[in-house]
Amino acid sequence: MNIDLRTALPMLLPSAIMWAEARASGVAQSGNQLNENEVSIARTVGVMQPALALVDRLPLPEDPQLRAAALQTGLLGPRMVGLTLGYSVFICHGHDSIRLLSHEFRHVYQYEQIGSIASFLPVYLQQIVEVGYANASFEIDAIAHEIK
Repeated sequence: MNIDLRTALPMLLPSAIMWAEARASGVAQSGNQLNENEVSIARTVGVMQPALALVDRLPLPEDPQLRAAALQTGLLGPRMVGLTLGYSVFICHGHDSIRLLSHEFRHVYQYEQIGSIASFLPVYLQQIVEVGYANASFEIDAIAHEIK
């Protein structure tokens, strides 16, 4: 299913926000305890204490249109191994490198600066729709703060 994302985004945003908030809440309640090294990485990119979940695969929305949009933009999909929703970071098992953790923790910082999932997602998703995932300014910032 191919979606005209510019037209669909305003209609998909409420569902995307609800989905993201629900996933973030689950990690906040049952995520992994960060070790000393992970806390240090988070602090280096400007965050005090994100929530972390090591997962077999990243969650995908159940809603068919939302799922299709996430896959179409490259935000989610089989090649993705990290996802940040608010303070909650999902990392696929075996991919919890310093580089990926620092990248995802920087997204936590971005959420903090904007204030909430409901405030962040419209801006971030609009960037992806307009310039693509790799050229979105939030992605460029996260890449710039990766610890190699």
